[in-house]
Amino acid sequence: MSVVLVTGSSGYLGSQVVTRLSARPDLRTIALDLREPLQRLPGVTYERADIRAAEVDAIIARHRPQVVVHLASIVTPGRNSNREFEYSVDVEGTRKLLEACVRHEVKRIIVSSSGAAYGYHADNPQWLTESDPVRGNQSFAYSWHKRLVEEMLADYRVRQPQLEQTVFRIGTILGVSVNNQITDLFEKRYLIAIRGSDSPFVFIHDKDVVGAIVQGIGSKVTGIFNVAGDGTLGIHEIAARLGKRCVVFPPGVLQAALWLLKKLGLTQYGPEQIDFLRYRPVLDNRRLKEEFGYVPRLSSSEVFELWRTSHRPFIR
Repeated sequence: MSVVLVTGSSGYLGSQVVTRLSARPDLRTIALDLREPLQRLPGVTYERADIRAAEVDAIIARHRPQVVVHLASIVTPGRNSNREFEYSVDVEGTRKLLEACVRHEVKRIIVSSSGAAYGYHADNPQWLTESDPVRGNQSFAYSWHKRLVEEMLADYRVRQPQLEQTVFRIGTILGVSVNNQITDLFEKRYLIAIRGSDSPFVFIHDKDVVGAIVQGIGSKVTGIFNVAGDGTLGIHEIAARLGKRCVVFPPGVLQAALWLLKKLGLTQYGPEQIDFLRYRPVLDNRRLKEEFGYVPRLSSSEVFELWRTSHRPFIR
């Protein structure tokens, strides 16, 4: 029986992955998280530890997993969060986990990266492929940390090739119960657009992300894969589907307004958000489908409609 350890197991994705794995009689699942899970599933071994703590090494030594699914990261920072804390979890936590995997001869690690690792740049190609450089912006903690983690993984592929890697660069996740920074934007009374940019979004259903991760556990194929549904939706089309007005701002005006509002403590978003909206990374999923062999069940348009209809009572 193979042993699979999942970090961040009580999170939005982690809990779904653990649920899927718990139904597999050929696997023994170890769920690792600092938080207590909302529900303990039969057949799953639960371990509580901070991803940065020395206990993680001891847990891996004790259970000897063949595969580690690494989902622990700060996606939506809390009100009292800061860059130092987020770096310690995202980057240093991953570093310690990789060291433990090598020390205890883990065969494979599956890592949830993000399209944000490519960065938000004016010269991004129209469709980003896995061979394009990882240039996460230092002004965005999440994007920057995904870049640093991917650079660390690249170093391990050279120095520790015996540890197989499957890295998923995931697009914007939507699902019936998802709640993140992107859905927060969509739930406002009106949507903000930047003059000269359609702000294309690529969406992926949460069940498709889980499906790709679970397939990665036993797949003979490893490597780096963009995880996104087919096609894109621009900000104006999204507004139309939501029945909302899309307010278009010149970049300089919006940048100055965000600077002032953040300085006054009236918003959590700063002027750096301009690039986040203006230069959305658009992920090409051909390698996921043709080489890895996973075909997302829902396109970007279809998963957005699923989210829209399920959230209709809550959309102002």
